[in-house]
Amino acid sequence: MNWFLALKYLHVLFAITAVGSNITYAIWGARAKAEKEHLGFALRGIKFIDDRVANPAYGGVLVTGLVMVFVGGISLTTTRFVQIGLVGFIVVAALAVAGYSPTLKKQIQTLDESGWESPAYMALDARSTVLGIALGVLVLLIVLDMVVKPQF
Repeated sequence: MNWFLALKYLHVLFAITAVGSNITYAIWGARAKAEKEHLGFALRGIKFIDDRVANPAYGGVLVTGLVMVFVGGISLTTTRFVQIGLVGFIVVAALAVAGYSPTLKKQIQTLDESGWESPAYMALDARSTVLGIALGVLVLLIVLDMVVKPQF
């Protein structure tokens, strides 16, 4: 059995699960904004998927990627697409841990305490949207890097 290909298969499955889960957040949010009575349910659903599906899958992406580097004899110091991917991963993780996750938690809390029409909730919703878009763009650039493997 080719262990590298098995790891690569798992790596891609983890990436599909993580990125695919994240893409659904915009759909959940749009549906909830159209039916405000379901906003709390949608935000809790996003938090559940983020905590229990997407983030563990990103952990799987990191672990399988690093193991592939070592199993495949790929250099961390000279393989540019791996370096770009790792730096991107660190940036995304930092933004998610320091920005998106706490904002989402506070957004749910503020919705429960003040409602969706409160200025505090609206500010958190705007922040969550901006962070979500930024994270989405960064993740798609990392996927592009992994697929294209630029040689520069």
